[in-house]
Amino acid sequence: MLKLKLPDMTCGHCAGVVTKAVQDVDADARIDIDLATQTVSIETSADSGKVAEALDMAGYPVEA
Repeated sequence: MLKLKLPDMTCGHCAGVVTKAVQDVDADARIDIDLATQTVSIETSADSGKVAEALDMAGYPVEA
């Protein structure tokens, strides 16, 4: 389970883009987004680096 902080994720549109970016890496990923805390929890078998890279490419870099 990955839990990532995405400070640029602020609205429903952002959540949709984040979901699509993760699903492009792993179509079977389970994604739980919390806009209030700007976090996303992802249950995936994909490499965490690939997920982070996809999010960055979509405009939502992961906060270290």
